[in-house]
Amino acid sequence: MTGIRRCAEEDFKSIYAVINEAARAYQDVIPPDCWKDPYMTEEELRREIADGICFFAYEEDGRLIGVMGIQNVRDVSLFRHAYVIPLWQRRGIGGNLISALRRQTDRPILIGTWSDATWAVHFYEKYGFKSVPLEEKNKLLRTYWHVSDRQVETSVVLADERWFELRQASDIRHNAPD
Repeated sequence: MTGIRRCAEEDFKSIYAVINEAARAYQDVIPPDCWKDPYMTEEELRREIADGICFFAYEEDGRLIGVMGIQNVRDVSLFRHAYVIPLWQRRGIGGNLISALRRQTDRPILIGTWSDATWAVHFYEKYGFKSVPLEEKNKLLRTYWHVSDRQVETSVVLADERWFELRQASDIRHNAPD
């Protein structure tokens, strides 16, 4: 079977394996003080799931080869932990996962990633996400994510068109004459 499906409890070890295999791409890119091996421990993954991340998997012949999570936080949906096993990258799997997760929400979507992981930033831009202005990035990371100050400093946030439209509408309301 090939396709995308919502992950179940029994997929935990496979999700863990995909994340840590694919995350090796960050090893010499992100600040050395942010890298660890494994990139995400089992305990951290369990905590992320307990915090509301719902993982979806791209499966090929019964094997998980890509994962991406969605987490509703306040008024937005976060796309979290998007990884595809390196041998399977550049085959549209990540794009298929984005499309599937977009169908799971009607909320604005935010994505955080390492700013020096330019391939990841370009990947999300390819699917219509745009970097939020620098002055808003830190506020968003502190509002919607639980990340260290160091990660806030070295990350970027991308948003979908819906987020920018709502932001613009809010700016117009706040700047309207009384």
